Amino acid sequence: MKLSDFCYNLPKELIAQYPARKRDESRLLVLHKDTGIIEHRIFKDIAEYFNPGDLLVLNNTKVLPARLIGRKETGGKVEALILNTNQHGCTGAPVHPRTTRVWGRQSTSRDKSEYEVFLKPTRGCKVGSKIIFGYGELTAEITRIESGRRFLKFDSNGNLNKMLDRLGQMPLPPYIKRETTDSDTERYQTVYASKNGAVAAPTAGLHFTKKLLDDISKKRVGVEYVTLHVGYGTFKPVSSEDIKEHKMEKEYFEIDGKVIEKLNNKKGKVIAVGTTSARVLESFYGYVGAAPCAAHTSSYYNGWTDLFIYPGYRFKIVDGLLTNFHLPKTTLLILVSAFCGRELLFTAYEEAIKERYRFYSYGDAMLIL
Repeated sequence: MKLSDFCYNLPKELIAQYPARKRDESRLLVLHKDTGIIEHRIFKDIAEYFNPGDLLVLNNTKVLPARLIGRKETGGKVEALILNTNQHGCTGAPVHPRTTRVWGRQSTSRDKSEYEVFLKPTRGCKVGSKIIFGYGELTAEITRIESGRRFLKFDSNGNLNKMLDRLGQMPLPPYIKRETTDSDTERYQTVYASKNGAVAAPTAGLHFTKKLLDDISKKRVGVEYVTLHVGYGTFKPVSSEDIKEHKMEKEYFEIDGKVIEKLNNKKGKVIAVGTTSARVLESFYGYVGAAPCAAHTSSYYNGWTDLFIYPGYRFKIVDGLLTNFHLPKTTLLILVSAFCGRELLFTAYEEAIKERYRFYSYGDAMLIL
C-alpha cells in the first residue's frame, strides 16, 4: 500500500490542545469491526464492553521530562528533546543479557554515554558545540552528527535523571500550540505509569482512572501491564511512498511472567490499550514463535523491537484495541488500519470528524472490537 492511502483532512480546531476536564469523561467511539457498527459513548462506559475472562493489557511506561531549554555557549536559545533515554542509566531499565538483540538485527549503539536528541534550531549546532541548561547546572557537548541526528554528552555526574526532574519539561507533541503547564506533569502521564523511560505518553491510557480500572477488575476482567518505552521509533516519519520500505527504530519492551501465564491460559479476548501495548504483545509472539506463548514460561522477558505492523499483518494475540485518533501518514494510523481494515477505519474517522471528536494525544478514544 502507498503512504498516500493513509492521508485524511482534519479541521485544525479538532486537534485537542488540552485534556478533557476529567480523564474518564472524554468521548469514546466504539467500532465493531465485524459488523461496521459505530457507537458513541463516554469513556467511563468502556467497562460495559468487557466480559469475565477478558484480559486488558496496558503500557506502564512513565514519561520523563525530557525536554530541556538551554542556550548555546556562543549565544542563542536552543531546545533539546532527549530521544533515547531508555538506553541509559537515567531510566533504570534492566538489560537482560539474553535478549539484548534488536528485533531482526543486532544493536548498533556505539557509546552508551551518548544521548540522541532533537535540537531546535540546529543552526550553529556543530560537533564540539556546547549547550548550557538552566543557570549552568547542566551542560552538554555535541559529540557527533549522523544523517542530521545530533548526539550529546551531558556533564551530569551520572545524575541526568535528577537533572531532568529539576530542569526538564514534559515533551508535549509539536501540534499542541501552547506552553507546557504544571498540570501537564500529571495529565500527560497515565495514572498507572511506573517505569521511567518514555519520551511520549502511551496516550490511549490517559483516559483511565484508578476507580475505572478497579471497576473493570471487579467484572473479573484481568488487568495487566507490559512496558514499552515510547521513543523516536513510534513517531519517526514515514518517508517512503511504499510503506513496506519504512524501517522502525528500536524500542525497549518488557513483559512479566504473570502476563505470559494469563496469555497462555486466556479465557476471553485480549484487549491492548494503545498501539504500544499491541506491539509488545505481537513482538513477544515473534520472539517465542509459539501460539500464543506456550513455548515460553519464563518469569520475565525483555528485548528490543522495531516491529512495523501494516495492512496484511495477521494479529496473533491482540483481539481488541483501544486507541486514540492518530495523525495522517503515521505508523500508528497504519497499525490501526492493519487491525480493522483501512476502509472501515477511515469510515470511523469520517464519523468522528462529523461528530466533532477531539483528535491526537489529548483527544478522545476509540475502542475496536
